[in-house]
Order: sequence, then C-alpha cells, then structure tokens
Amino acid sequence: MFSKQNRKPAAKTSWERHGKWYSKVVEESGSYQKEVILPGVLTLLDLHKGEDILDIGCGEGFFAREFHKLGGNVLGVDASPELIAIAKKKSPSEALYKVADAANLSFLNVGAFDAEVMILSLQNMERMDAVLKEARRVLGNHGRLVIVLNHPTFRIPKLSAWGWDEAQKLQYRRMNAYMSELKVPIEMHPGAQQKEVTWSFHRPLQSYVKALRNAGFAVTDCQEWISHKVSERGPRAKAEDRARKEIPLFLAIKAEPLAIK
Repeated sequence: MFSKQNRKPAAKTSWERHGKWYSKVVEESGSYQKEVILPGVLTLLDLHKGEDILDIGCGEGFFAREFHKLGGNVLGVDASPELIAIAKKKSPSEALYKVADAANLSFLNVGAFDAEVMILSLQNMERMDAVLKEARRVLGNHGRLVIVLNHPTFRIPKLSAWGWDEAQKLQYRRMNAYMSELKVPIEMHPGAQQKEVTWSFHRPLQSYVKALRNAGFAVTDCQEWISHKVSERGPRAKAEDRARKEIPLFLAIKAEPLAIK
C-alpha cells in the first residue's frame, strides 16, 4: 500500500471559488466525463481489484470514486484545496485524497502504484517534465499510466474553432496554430460576475511523446475519442454529426515504464 505521510498543503489555486460549479458540470447526465472518457479509461486501464491507483489532478474525485467502486485502492491528488474538499465529501470514508503539487510527490514511496491516471489535468500543468518524472518514480515497473487530453491537434485554446463552408455544406475545424507551445488564460466560469482565469498549456503531440520518453515511459497505446452527442433536426444537423464522427474531442495515451537496462 502506498505511503500516507503528512505534507504541507499546496498553495491555493484559482479553483477555490468555482469547485462546486465544476463538480456539477462533470457529474451531470450526459457529460463527456460519464459517456465518453470513463468507458475509454476503464478499457485502457484494465483495472484489477485490489490494485493501488494514483489519480493525478483528480479534481472533485469523479474518476477516483469510479475506480474505488471497482475495488481499486485509490489516492487522488490535486493542487486545489476546494476540489479536494468536495472529493472528500462525495466519497466513501475510506477513499483517500490529498492536496499536493503533481510535480512534487515526495511524500509517496518509489514504485508505490500499480496504475496512474491524468484525466484532463496534464494540459493544465506547467511543469510537465517534472510531473511525468514524479509519475514514473511512484509507478511500479510493471504499471501503466493513462493520460487523457483535450485533443491537442483539434482543440487549441482560443486558436481553434468550428467553421461552416456554405458552398460544400460542410462543417470543418479551423486551427490557427499547432506547433508552438502556448500558455493560454481560460475564463473559469463564463457568465460569472467575478471574472477569474486558470491556465491551459497547449503542446503539440510530439512534446507529450518526448516528455514521456524522457521520464522513462514508452507509449503503448493511443486512442482518439469522438463526441457521443447528436444534433437536433435542422439544416446543418447531418454535417454537424459527420464532423463529430470525423474530428475527435479527446486524445488518450497509454504509457508503460521502459525496461531498465
């Protein structure tokens, strides 16, 4: 079982006043988390009862709770005290959560986990190299890591959008940048009176693969997941549904530790 030593709480984050709103979005009926991401993650993770699982950037604990239901021993870590507090309230008493910086998991033992996930969290972490090196340190040599991202090719914050070609009656995806790594401010809760931002980090696919290799991982699987939604009847419904099937929303990467020579 993984170590549970005490550690000084991480600094507060911009999620402090928006945790409850985010929790509601994640768990509402028909959410991408429930309908698309969870089934895909469970397939890639191939979870077995009694395994130790680390959920890095666990947020309000939705996925950690699902792993717990399947018999996993789950530790969820996140930099936001507000989200961790919500996770604890929503989870069984035996579920474990900790406020922590993903780039410094020194309170955890080497090789403590059988599996790890980073679900829509790595894209919001600035120190990706440090995060992945820590993930490798605390993962057992026969473990596996599953990362889920907003697809870095098609969903570039503030630099990608849907477009409509009237001549071809075609909905398309427009990307105004891709290769450049970017730090982009994202409004936390559109429509809220008090404006506040968090940061998202766009990186091309090669950056993720190289960072994983440098941290001691090999990519062993890669999947692209499309939307489950269907347009209501209308003049563009057919084109919209086709675009959903052709242009994926999420990229999932499975990585396993490289053999030590």
